[in-house]
Amino acid sequence: MSEEKYDCLKLANQLCFPLYACSKEVIRRYKPYLDEVNLTYTQYIAMMVMWEQKKLSVKQLGEYLYLDSGTLTPVLKKLEEKGYVTRARSHSDERMLEVEITDEGMALKEKCQNIPSQMGGCVALSPDESESLYRLLYKILGNIKN
Repeated sequence: MSEEKYDCLKLANQLCFPLYACSKEVIRRYKPYLDEVNLTYTQYIAMMVMWEQKKLSVKQLGEYLYLDSGTLTPVLKKLEEKGYVTRARSHSDERMLEVEITDEGMALKEKCQNIPSQMGGCVALSPDESESLYRLLYKILGNIKN
């Protein structure tokens, strides 16, 4: 029996594994910077969207972050406990939960502004390589989402 038919099961032949390992390692590198501002990585990316959007539904936030409401709810509860966001039912549709950034949440933006530049050196890619990787990753996300 040929072992070649099992080549598809070798870890070295999986695109998903280096994506997973890189993601895990990059997030691990964020930890010391995020610890300084008392955020987890998921809280940090949620705040990045909130700094831009100011107010949106939990569903919309989940779409930005590729997260379902079951994952997002505990993150938002923690951010609310910290005073960075508020959650409330929509006035126009009681079924919809809206998230809004607070003044304290906006002030956190200043404390976080250096994190991207601090993280920039850990990836060690040229600007062209970074741009190519960014495009490819979003292409994969788009293909998976469809």
